[in-house]
Amino acid sequence: MSEQLYSNVPPTKLRNKEETFKPSKTSKFWLTIASLFFFNMLQNRFFAFRYSGAENYHNRSSDYPTIIFAPHCNWWDGIVLYNITHRICRKEIRLMVEELNRFPLLRRGGAYSVNKKSPQTAMQALKYSVDLMADFRNLLCIFPQGIIRPPHYRPIEFQTGLAYIAQKAVQKYGKVNLIPLAIDYCFFRDNRPEVMVKFGKTIELTDPKTDRKKLTSELEKALQETCDNQFSDISQGNVSDYEILFKQHLKWYRRIEQRLKSIDLPPVSDV
Repeated sequence: MSEQLYSNVPPTKLRNKEETFKPSKTSKFWLTIASLFFFNMLQNRFFAFRYSGAENYHNRSSDYPTIIFAPHCNWWDGIVLYNITHRICRKEIRLMVEELNRFPLLRRGGAYSVNKKSPQTAMQALKYSVDLMADFRNLLCIFPQGIIRPPHYRPIEFQTGLAYIAQKAVQKYGKVNLIPLAIDYCFFRDNRPEVMVKFGKTIELTDPKTDRKKLTSELEKALQETCDNQFSDISQGNVSDYEILFKQHLKWYRRIEQRLKSIDLPPVSDV
């Protein structure tokens, strides 16, 4: 029997279960716990966390709300976004999570629910996304593909939720910053993988009457370009422009290996 790793149907539709909308419910205590816990998770599993292009975020128009949008290929993406938001952007994450009723504690970290089985409940989540951007302590992060896709899936295609939120945000706040974010996981010279993150160029949306399909297409291209640029960095081993959020010390056997490589052995003479 073949194993199906990915589905084109969102999990709430597969489960066919009614779930009420649940907003985020954060507090200083729970955010501190989540920040330590999620950072420790990454440090235990990955050798390093590298990121580039953060100036695109820091140089944005900070008087207006910002949306970061990224691809979604595995379970770690949400943990990575949490650490990006809290440790690089210095904001509280607000992240739309499907089937949040199965993981209610994530609400304490800034997650809120979306149920794609119910159009009414899904619309409630979209409207909530727009409202929460009024508080600049929040940073809205979205996986606009709507479902988990395989790594490096092409073409990158979005559902219309991101464009809807962006348009409504412009109507309410006058402008919104949209920043594509590439996330990848790869092995370099260590026996553990590394997290690679790249911030793309900021897109400033000021016209709420922009055609939604056209806007969706432009955002798809922006994210795919950012992901392709990052893939080029990885394939060439080009990490010189990447900053380091954390990097582990080499294990004892890797230190021995490095030491042996540094020893100048005498040349072997011909017999």
